[in-house]
Amino acid sequence: MGIKQLDVIFVTGDAYVDHPSFAAALLGRLLQSKGFTVGIIAQPRWDCDDDFSKLGKPRLCCMVSSGNVDSMVTHYTANLKRRSTDKYSPGGKAGLRPDRALIAYCSRARHVFKNVPIIVGGIEASLRKFGHYDVWSNMVRRSVLLDCKADLLVYGMGELQTVEIADRLKNGESISSLCDIPGTLFSAPIKQKDSLGSQVKYLPSFESVSDRDRISNTPTEESLHDYALAFQMEMENENPFSPTRLAQISGDRIVLRNPPARPLSTEEFDSLYELPFNRLAHPCYESQGGVPGLKEVQFSITSNRGCFGGCSFCAITSHQGRIIQTRSIDSMVKEARSMTAHPDFKGYIHDVGGPTANFQAPACEKQLKSGPCPDRQCMFPKPCPNVRDSHQRYIDILFAISAVPGVKKVFIRSGIRFDYLMLVASDSTRERFMHDLVRNHVSGQLKVAPEHISDNVLSMMGKCPVAVYDSFKNKYEQTNEEEGKKQYLIPYLIAAHPGSTLQDAIELALYLKKQGFVPDQVQEFYPTPSTVSTCMYFTSLDPRPGKKLARVFVPKGRERTLQRALLQFDKPQNRTLVQEALQKAGRTDLIRTLLANRGSNRFH
Repeated sequence: MGIKQLDVIFVTGDAYVDHPSFAAALLGRLLQSKGFTVGIIAQPRWDCDDDFSKLGKPRLCCMVSSGNVDSMVTHYTANLKRRSTDKYSPGGKAGLRPDRALIAYCSRARHVFKNVPIIVGGIEASLRKFGHYDVWSNMVRRSVLLDCKADLLVYGMGELQTVEIADRLKNGESISSLCDIPGTLFSAPIKQKDSLGSQVKYLPSFESVSDRDRISNTPTEESLHDYALAFQMEMENENPFSPTRLAQISGDRIVLRNPPARPLSTEEFDSLYELPFNRLAHPCYESQGGVPGLKEVQFSITSNRGCFGGCSFCAITSHQGRIIQTRSIDSMVKEARSMTAHPDFKGYIHDVGGPTANFQAPACEKQLKSGPCPDRQCMFPKPCPNVRDSHQRYIDILFAISAVPGVKKVFIRSGIRFDYLMLVASDSTRERFMHDLVRNHVSGQLKVAPEHISDNVLSMMGKCPVAVYDSFKNKYEQTNEEEGKKQYLIPYLIAAHPGSTLQDAIELALYLKKQGFVPDQVQEFYPTPSTVSTCMYFTSLDPRPGKKLARVFVPKGRERTLQRALLQFDKPQNRTLVQEALQKAGRTDLIRTLLANRGSNRFH
């Protein structure tokens, strides 16, 4: 291409896939459209300089990400066992990225690209902005910005920040002057505290949230309280329209977080997905079997970002925000038309949606002017009266894309919030949506996420009561019957979530027995960084605004194993665990109920 020196180099922990679902491709194409030259170093060896030096030294900066998924989550299960595959690597091969990839990559980049600004971003950076509980080491780690020794951290989706950083560096500004960009985090010497301005709110220090008893080497009660308080303050200050900056003292440094980046306009969102992606993995991976992660998204359309659902175990609100951002229908139709010309397209669009498929507009008008409420959720414990219904827009989107010549079928995989449908949509809209969904957009199975059925646990999860799920389930089955379809509802379930007792797990097992359904897969609660549930898991306190840091029961150790076994009570290998759980809970009267004729009513 005649490029003598690249402006920006991206280092990513994923294999290179030219698809907008992969951040290196999205940000690389975006910068390229703005006139910058960009190189990608995908899954480099981190124990030597060779891969990092192949593209030369970038003129402006090096941007580093661990990839689409946190590197520790990529490598370890909820039980901290090593995974054998990595769907974002060629052939699904594991081990092509390091643990704590940001730290390893930044160390090598700093060594190779001397005097070049190093900027970190992506999900691994977004969720480790301040002191955070790390389940893999069972300790509180400091901000990953400090561990990486990076110059700047980009949190959130990153498009606005990336372009502004590149523009200002190109215009001759130093990296140390880029301390005012929304959606970024930087550090400063503690002696500069008085010069940081009056709109800085200080979290409890890293030392106070990580303090441990010197004799028992366990967290002190004071440190657990301060950790939960710091997390609560973060939750209350996630507003892109507020000038408040958050800071945390860590040793002799201050880590300072600017407010989140503003939401993208529809025009900006459209332009991103209209960049010239070829929707293929790099040809160098063909002999290795391609990149499995592409298959799930290759012919899917992103319609929205953000989520106002507020599930405790989810980090989407911390990464994408609570304000829904949407694309225009015209842009999505244009993308569908381009898919029909793709050599691998078979006529099926596998998904149209985002974190939540049927959230197709901001929750309310207020969010667009003053941001989300700091002290209340949109959907929990019940929908706010101001929440608007956007199901008709989703129906219109699906209809328009389905009408594109060459498109045989449009499916929904990204998940329907059934509580939003049942509690917010009008009766007529709900009826129309359910019939369109069942008739046209389900491929034999519809996956939804009740997560549990105990109202006690659901309350800890920030989810609606089980009665709402039951009403949706009945409506789905009724609609299938009316449409002459036989399609199944597959619920996602989480075992051993904070707040869940053995009695709650037994209640769920009995519910599944009554329904004649036992899930083939169950997700055991995984305490990943920066979720409400992880804060509960570590501190045994509820950090949600208005909850006054109330105590929470947290199942750990053997009890986690027993609760998971109860969710799959009919598996022969779980028989002794189920008996142990029932004996421990004083419910031996249920042994025959749960274990008799095991396997006879399994869903296949």
